[in-house]
Amino acid sequence: MKYDFDKIHNRLNTNSLKYDFATERGMPKGVMPLWVADMDFKVPESIENALKKRCEHGIFGYTDPKEDYYETLYNWFLSRHGWSTNPHNFTFTCTIVFAICTLLRAVTNVGDAVIITQPVYYPFSESVTSNKRKLIISELVNNNGYYTVDFADFEKKITENNVKAFILCNPHNPVGRVWTKEELARLGDICIKHGVFVISDEIHSDFVYGKNKHTVFETVKKEFADICAVCTAPSKTFNIAGLHISNIYIHNAEIRRKFADELFAQGYSQPNVMGLTACQAAYAYGAEWLDELLVYLQGNMKFLDGYIKSNLPQIGFTSPEGTYLAWLDMRSLGLSDKELKSFMANKAGLWLDDGFIFGKGGSGFQRINAACPRSVLAAAMDKLSNAIAALK
Repeated sequence: MKYDFDKIHNRLNTNSLKYDFATERGMPKGVMPLWVADMDFKVPESIENALKKRCEHGIFGYTDPKEDYYETLYNWFLSRHGWSTNPHNFTFTCTIVFAICTLLRAVTNVGDAVIITQPVYYPFSESVTSNKRKLIISELVNNNGYYTVDFADFEKKITENNVKAFILCNPHNPVGRVWTKEELARLGDICIKHGVFVISDEIHSDFVYGKNKHTVFETVKKEFADICAVCTAPSKTFNIAGLHISNIYIHNAEIRRKFADELFAQGYSQPNVMGLTACQAAYAYGAEWLDELLVYLQGNMKFLDGYIKSNLPQIGFTSPEGTYLAWLDMRSLGLSDKELKSFMANKAGLWLDDGFIFGKGGSGFQRINAACPRSVLAAAMDKLSNAIAALK
């Protein structure tokens, strides 16, 4: 490979949430962190060089994107996902979670019901309840590690609770599904039938493996465009989450206006200058780096699959169709969620994400971030294997 993803970079003492806050978050000192979803790989040189050049100018005043930024967005989504956008339908925010909260205020009222499909990225539920909306949960169906939507339950919950919005995770975090066009069509048809607005979080859309294909929700059917917002960001793809830039696509002009009004009400206007710079450089020049990264990450997932089958057959694992997150079924260990949390941190010496935070269906699971050098992943699995062996 042209790019060296095996190289280990010391991230300690960089104010890294992943590495520098173990004791503050109740973890033992020295625990190996494979939890929060950022990668242990340096960004491509195109991003580094663009940021250095911008820093050399030395003035960092209020900034807005020019036409070439919009063109870069258009070219990226067309080339990577076959999605022909109107670039001026994008609105910029700092993060997707911030955008989700803002969209909820734009398209629903206090007390309205919002549905999610758990287990799912835990800020979804927090966004609903913190904005005083009613949280409705439709559980995904776990078929031996392969998850599907319970469409009958999904529609039943919508009709029973007069649901006004649905937060979709595509590709799905943490279970790794890349929803098919047919699955998205069924979800969208139900939402159109019952007047439900869809907030589609597609932050992991660039991480798809094998024959799987990411389908932008808006493109599934022509009529879906008016009932959705597509939330995108370069933050996961290019490991620039700390630069706070997201691009939110809203076709419906009235919803886009309401969204802008809510942003204004929160005092948000111009985006982060470094975020804009990094995003444009990433989307303009980062494709080759990403293509090699995808090969490497798929190799990490293949390694995990082989290691678990050979050394930890009691752990359930289905290689994800998308994302760089692995969902480990550890229910066979017979530990409560509290016991499993303690076991992982204090016996295995690993800091993963506890499955229960993603919802009831995550009880007994752990989410591991596999976006790290393979040697790190191998060391982590050895630690887990030794700790499980000591349980006997």
